[in-house]
Amino acid sequence: MEATGRTALFVCSVLFFLTEINSEFIHIPSLVLHGIEGKPLLLFVETRFPLEEAEIQGTWSHTKPSGTRTTLVTFTKQTAIIDMMYRNHLLFREPNVSLRIRELDKDDEGDYHLSLNIEFHNKTGLVVKKERTVRVTVDVPVSTPVIVKSPSHAVIEDKANVTWTCSVQRGTRVVFQWLRDNVALAPSDRYHFSQNNSTLLISPVQKEDKGNYRCLASNWVTQVQHSRPMDLTVYYGPYNLEVNSGQGLRTGEVFTINPGELVFFECQADSNPPNSYVWISKRHNATQIITEGPRLEVRSYRLAQAEEYLCRAFNNVTQKQDEAQFTLVVASLGTGKEKHTQDAGSVSPLAAITVCSLFVIGCMLLFFLRRSCHPKKVLMNIYNRPFSEQKRPHRSALAGHEDATEDFGIYEFVSIPGKMDSAQASCRSLSRLESIQDMHTTIYDVIRHVPETPSHSLLN
Repeated sequence: MEATGRTALFVCSVLFFLTEINSEFIHIPSLVLHGIEGKPLLLFVETRFPLEEAEIQGTWSHTKPSGTRTTLVTFTKQTAIIDMMYRNHLLFREPNVSLRIRELDKDDEGDYHLSLNIEFHNKTGLVVKKERTVRVTVDVPVSTPVIVKSPSHAVIEDKANVTWTCSVQRGTRVVFQWLRDNVALAPSDRYHFSQNNSTLLISPVQKEDKGNYRCLASNWVTQVQHSRPMDLTVYYGPYNLEVNSGQGLRTGEVFTINPGELVFFECQADSNPPNSYVWISKRHNATQIITEGPRLEVRSYRLAQAEEYLCRAFNNVTQKQDEAQFTLVVASLGTGKEKHTQDAGSVSPLAAITVCSLFVIGCMLLFFLRRSCHPKKVLMNIYNRPFSEQKRPHRSALAGHEDATEDFGIYEFVSIPGKMDSAQASCRSLSRLESIQDMHTTIYDVIRHVPETPSHSLLN
C-alpha cells in the first residue's frame, strides 16, 4: 500500500511539473494575427526558461486555406534549416523561437503551427513537447466607399423600390454598414440586406424612408471609412390635412365669428411635392368652387346663415387627395379667448371707474360739508370779528328791543356748545349765531312768539 501511494505521488508530481512547464515557460501573446498586404509580420514566441539550461528542437509549418501543408523551418538552439522556397521570404534567428515574415502576400494566409521539444540539462531524458497554432490573415486596407442608388431619380411612395449599392476599389473582408440620417439601419419587413451588407433593398418605399443615406466600410486593418452622403427623395401625401384660423371660435368642425368680421382660413397638409388646394362652398346640397390656393378670405356680412366650406388638397404626382370640411356660423359671441378678454376688459374697468368716481364724490362732499358746516370754524369766525361789530344793538326777543312789532314771527335757536358740552348744531342755526352779543351764554330755548291778534299788536 505504501509503494502504491508513493507511485501515485510521483506521477502527480511529474504531471504538475509538466503543467508548470507548459503554462509558464512557453507563451504566445496572440493566436490570431491580422496582417497588412506588403507589410512584415512577426509570429512572436516568448520563452520563459533559460535557454542555456536546456536543449530545444522544433519546426514551423504552414497550412494554407486549401489544406496544403508545408514545413517552413526546422531548428535547434544552434542551427536552423529554412525551406529553400521560403529562404528570402522568412527570417528565423536562433536560438529565438519566433518566426518573421518579411513581406506579406495573400499566399501567406493560413495556420502557422509550432512544434517544440524541450530537454533540460538537469533532467536528462525528460522531454517536454509543446505545440501551438497561430492563424494569420492578410488584408488589404479599405478605400473610401462609394454608393449608388437605383433608380437615381425621386420615387413615389408605395409604388417603387429603391436599391442602394456600396462598393470599394480596394479592401479585403470588408464589413459594410448603412446609416439614414446618422442612424444605423437593420433588417426589417421592407429593408433587405445582402450577405455582406453591401446592398440594401427598400421595398416598397414609404414616406419615412426619405432622408440622407451613408455607407460605412471597414476591415481588421482599417478604421471605418465613410462614403459621401446621398439623399433619397420620396413623393408622398397629402397627410394630416387641417384648416386653421387665427380668428373666430372653433368647436370641432364649427367656426363661430362675429358679425362684420373679416376672417382668413389656412388649409395645410404634409405633402411632397406641395399640394394643390381648392376651396368649395356647399349650399342646398350644391357645391361651388370659390377659389384656389391654401388661403381663403370670408366676409361675414355677406353670410345670411350658417354655411359649409370644404378644403380639398391634391398631390399631382402621387394622385392622392384629402378633404377637410367645416361650418361657418355668424353670431355675436366673440371668439373664445378673445371674447373672454373683451368681457373682462369692458366690465372690470367700468366697475373700477364707478367705484373710484363714487369715492371721489364722497370725499368731495365730506370736504365741503366739513368746510362749510364745522362748528369750530363758525365759532372761530365769530370770535375773530371786530369788537364794535359784536357790540352793535341786537333785536332779540330775550335781549330787549325798541320795536316789538318786528319780533313777530318764528324764531329758532340752538344751544351753543361750551367748554364741557358736546351738542351739535345745524348749519342754518350756526350761521345765525353771529348776531349774539353775549358769547358766554350756553343754552337757549326755542321760542315761538305769535301775537294774539294782529290789531292788538299794531296798537301796542
